Amino acid sequence: MTRAGTARAATGRAAPAPEEGQGGDQGIGGQGIGGGILAFVTVTVGGLGFALPLAEVLEVIRSPALVRVPLGPPGLEGLAQWHGTPTPVLDLRRALGHAGGPVETGPAETGPAGDGSTAARVVIVRHHGQPVGLLVDGMAGMVRSTADRIDALADEEAPAVDAGLLSGVLRDGAVTILDAGALIDRQFGAGWGASAPRSAALLERAGGAQAATAVSVVDEARLVVFEVAGQDFALPVERVREILPAPDGVTRMAKAKAHLLGVMPLRDRLLPLVGLRALFGLGEGGAGVGPGAGRRVVVVQTDGADASVGVVVDEVRDILRIARSLIDPVPPLLAREPEFEDLDGIARADGGRRLVSVLSAARMFRHGVSLGGEAEVETMNRVGADTGGAMERFVVYRLAGAEYGLPVAAVQEVLRRPDTTTPLPNAPDFVTGVLTLRGAVLPLIDLRRLLRLPAGGEGGGEGGDRGRVVVVAQGEARVGLLVDGLSGLLAVPGSCIGPAPAVSEAQGRLIRRVATPPAGVGGARLILLMEPDALLDMDRLSALLASV
Repeated sequence: MTRAGTARAATGRAAPAPEEGQGGDQGIGGQGIGGGILAFVTVTVGGLGFALPLAEVLEVIRSPALVRVPLGPPGLEGLAQWHGTPTPVLDLRRALGHAGGPVETGPAETGPAGDGSTAARVVIVRHHGQPVGLLVDGMAGMVRSTADRIDALADEEAPAVDAGLLSGVLRDGAVTILDAGALIDRQFGAGWGASAPRSAALLERAGGAQAATAVSVVDEARLVVFEVAGQDFALPVERVREILPAPDGVTRMAKAKAHLLGVMPLRDRLLPLVGLRALFGLGEGGAGVGPGAGRRVVVVQTDGADASVGVVVDEVRDILRIARSLIDPVPPLLAREPEFEDLDGIARADGGRRLVSVLSAARMFRHGVSLGGEAEVETMNRVGADTGGAMERFVVYRLAGAEYGLPVAAVQEVLRRPDTTTPLPNAPDFVTGVLTLRGAVLPLIDLRRLLRLPAGGEGGGEGGDRGRVVVVAQGEARVGLLVDGLSGLLAVPGSCIGPAPAVSEAQGRLIRRVATPPAGVGGARLILLMEPDALLDMDRLSALLASV
């Protein structure tokens, strides 16, 4: 290779713009080109130009929404859904050690400077059969060449990036060829993705073991607590199938009563919606359906048939564990009034300082039938019949802008975060202290510290909220997880749950699976599923995190 050619490679001059029909946003199939012609996709990263063999490129897409993956390598930008597959995305600037500013992501068609340059793109490449995304500043185009026009890197010349990540220099376009496999192995570990994912049967057995070891206390009830017009209501956890964001709108039914808001699509079914504000005469403010701040639809399993009703609430608050002796029947004088006939009792929480009205799931069925007849409601709500088999239910919570989940059977309750805790000497740095919960000591784990996520605001919550404590229990072991907020319950078809890409040993132990609920179940979401047994093993956690 000539010195001039090496110099052009070292500066990484961007490749020329693509010819008509060669570039653009459309997916690029990873097919080779016959006749000895080699094709390359050319991209720009921090002012440098690189080429990737077209045979390794599955697609080039606009920068998608990304979910931060904790405990990952420095170059990991997050996890994206690519054709329904959770796909790790590496920021090439960071992965290559480039000191430039962050890549501007988003759907805009012009570059950050507004100069007409292409916006950020993600190049999906195949590595050991696994898709991996490479976040770049833009796609420059395509270059075709032959093997005799690819020069080796000169030993005496230092390229702009580590020579171990480069495969040579293209004379046509004067750009270096990036060895994506070497870069991915350097980030995730040699041979990443080479081993086959764990079988679905093994994952199913693991989930069954978790459910079998969960504690079930017969003299206590678990209630999903939500707020409507500033008042607390609740339903038993076993009656709540899932909790979804409220839709933008619903289809109203003719001549329906005010509290019968209409129906919304749920997968391939229709879900009748009941508005508690109108049902209990709690005022008109926010009585309709819409995605307002925190507004949710609680999907309730009703009595007498395989049917569900959606209850529209302002906000999901807690999952409350309370002795059944503290749930009193509705006083006889009030029970005779129509507005109290939908209550099963009143729970005295927090030593009687907080009263929670417990709704009757059985009588909710009557409101669902009013929308279209019992047989129709039963048919509309066979949840899971055509969604890939059995459903798994998770408690979903928010942390640092992402959503995480735990099996419902492993979550004992969800509490408001306390104002103060008692420090625990010589504890790992992710253990913030302990608190006393019904006479037992509960250690508290700060999930932001555990997962090496950026620190949140004061108290760790969102919007000034103190956050929540998710109490995880298996056998006699219990631990509290400090999170930003509670999203609710979600039922996910087994076909929408798969192994999470393992980006580190610690992450692979804590987060083994990922859920990608189908369209219509709370919109496009990607939920990282945590392992209860790993969270309860403090010694193993400390050892794993020491190397992160």
